Amino acid sequence: MSVSDRRASVQSALVLDRTSPRPRAAVLVLHGGRSKGERPPGRVNAPGVRMWPFTWGVLRATEGYDVVVGRVRYRYQGWNGGRADAARDARRALDELEQLAGPVPVVLVGHSMGGRAALAVAGHERVSGVVGLAPWCPRGEPVEQLAGRRTVLLHGDRDRVTDPRESVELAARAREAGAEACAVLLPGGDHAMLRRAGTWHRLTTGSVTALLGMDPYPAAVRRALRPG
Repeated sequence: MSVSDRRASVQSALVLDRTSPRPRAAVLVLHGGRSKGERPPGRVNAPGVRMWPFTWGVLRATEGYDVVVGRVRYRYQGWNGGRADAARDARRALDELEQLAGPVPVVLVGHSMGGRAALAVAGHERVSGVVGLAPWCPRGEPVEQLAGRRTVLLHGDRDRVTDPRESVELAARAREAGAEACAVLLPGGDHAMLRRAGTWHRLTTGSVTALLGMDPYPAAVRRALRPG
């Protein structure tokens, strides 16, 4: 189900998997993409398909809690340099979600390019937390927008597409900027999150429900958040 965008002729950036008549919170899922690419993603594309199990896990875990769950629809496959197209679409989706659900807290879950987009738009007034999965975190990426937000980065230590060390570095800089942030490295984990898939899914869902105030953080995240 899509939300029509009456303010512009472009297609809505928000795709809903579940809504609620009395929403208390929301979760938005952002799939990965490419550094460059000006073609629109296909209706069924591999990065989007990989996030389906994560969306299903969130839907199951939040059933009955009046949590709206949706996805960001990108106009283009790529980030495309300074245009940061995926981040622009994420902001549009957040604005559309606010029109639909009102001023509820939103948790963003983003993989790879989607993780970069989620981190980039975390300063939006509705965002309360971010779960980044193998996020694309280039050196020097801004972190000031994460101040006051809670951020969990999960990264496989065998990732050859995005660098797990950059997740660790960004989490450290985010803490210095005033965020509650940590990076958890998954031994043997790869970029596609296929190795140890069950652990990826479990840690992601557990981090989301913790950020929604439903459960404690998973043990691995609690350990990573401890000072020192």
